[in-house]
Amino acid sequence: MSTLDDRRWDIVTRREPADFLYAVTTMGIYCKPGCPSPAPRQGNVRFFADATAAESAGFRACKRCDPKGERLAIAQAVVRDACAFIDAEPSIPSLDRLAARSGYSKFHFLRLFRDLTGVTPRSYAEGVRARRLQAALTSGARVADAVAEAGFGSESRVYEDTGRLLGMTPGALRRGGAGETIRTALADCPFGRLLVGATDTGVCFLGFAEPDDALLGDLRARFPRATIKPDDAALTETVKIVIGFMHEPKAALDLPLDLRGTAFQVRVWEMLRSIPPGETRTYGELARMIGNPAAIRAVARSCATNPVSLAVPCHRVVGADGNLTGYRWGVPRKAALLAAEKAAAT
Repeated sequence: MSTLDDRRWDIVTRREPADFLYAVTTMGIYCKPGCPSPAPRQGNVRFFADATAAESAGFRACKRCDPKGERLAIAQAVVRDACAFIDAEPSIPSLDRLAARSGYSKFHFLRLFRDLTGVTPRSYAEGVRARRLQAALTSGARVADAVAEAGFGSESRVYEDTGRLLGMTPGALRRGGAGETIRTALADCPFGRLLVGATDTGVCFLGFAEPDDALLGDLRARFPRATIKPDDAALTETVKIVIGFMHEPKAALDLPLDLRGTAFQVRVWEMLRSIPPGETRTYGELARMIGNPAAIRAVARSCATNPVSLAVPCHRVVGADGNLTGYRWGVPRKAALLAAEKAAAT
């Protein structure tokens, strides 16, 4: 019968994340189970619950895996500062300028930024500029004014790459649903209140677990100029399907959808729909699935802005360590959904 230390040793040999630390007596250091250093001999290993216990026993932190997170904290602070600087700049700052501000060499800064955000500084800055453009157009600004405010040199540059930037033409985004009717239906569900919104194309909003006013406010913020038609009896069957899925999620929630976002967001949302009930993927795995393994942070943002929860199952994406991380409708509900899907799958 295996002991706790045997199980911990097995985790160390497989370099899996875990909530304990191990120390190597011949080296005098302690590490995280996922440390990339060569595996020690089992007889030279001791296990500790945390860094305090390991250091009390006379061991020092490994410089490769950084078990105390000190180097990671410094790197995160540098990258946060760079992101804030990019956010505040009217134009895209050069890599040389960002690196000089950070105090690191250009290549070291680039590696730090890419490792922590999943994108290069330029890609991040382009995302900032696209969001500025999106916000300006959604608020009703003229296309020319929105383009200038977002920091683009000309309208032609926006129209040349409109799919990647916005997922639709600037004019369509500016209209904010003007001329469209969105039918809505509210109902009780296992997580409180449920709101379904649909255009003639399909479901464009699915939210739950908040008061009616909050759910409707979220829908109106996404389609500020659309006509909202409440209590639409035509959505009765759609609501029943959604609630049935919440009670017994044996199969994917298959509904006609009207997905609106950037081309990248739509790619992520479509890939999310391919994850079977009862299974999960990490943000890194999802980035690889769409063919862009460096875009982990952008994938996470796309999950966070998913407008049709459950039908686009962003609750099936977890952190690299298996933790549930965040969820628009609350982590406890994410846990409940995953537990119900795993139970149904077995």
